[in-house]
Formats: sequence, structure tokens, C-alpha cells
Amino acid sequence: MHLSKPKRGRIAVNVSQINRYTKENEDVVVPGKVLGAGTIEHPVKVAALDFSEQARSKILGVKGKCLSITDLIKLNPKGASVKIIR
Repeated sequence: MHLSKPKRGRIAVNVSQINRYTKENEDVVVPGKVLGAGTIEHPVKVAALDFSEQARSKILGVKGKCLSITDLIKLNPKGASVKIIR
């Protein structure tokens, strides 16, 4: 439902929120754009529609991964242990 909205109405999540609600090496889906505000202190695998350059840099800087939602589905087709942050 959220993915079918116009871009201006989509969800935006900061890396600080991802840091706050995840543990090391968890899989996360953001049904929108990941923004670079705040810090991230542990590696996570984040799948989203889009990433700001700053967010991508911060996630990769702690040895995390930035994926498309389609790529995460290929890696984890059952969706086991995936958190959705919105």
C-alpha cells in the first residue's frame, strides 16, 4: 500500500532510527527512502526503495549492506527474521 503512493507521500527513515530499532546483522526493510541523519553503530542489511548518498555511506561504513527490496527477497525468500521500519 505504501509503495503505490506518490514519491512525496512515501516513508523516509533516518539511519538513526535503523540503529535504534535493530541489532547487529539483522535484515531490515524500509518501504521508502533511507536518509542519512544520525549515526549507525552496527552492521545491518537494509533493503529500501532508495538511499541518500549519506545514508548509503554510513551503512557501508559499518560493514552493513544496502540492497533493493527485490535483492533481499532473492536472498531471503521466506522473509524470516526481517524487520520492517517505517
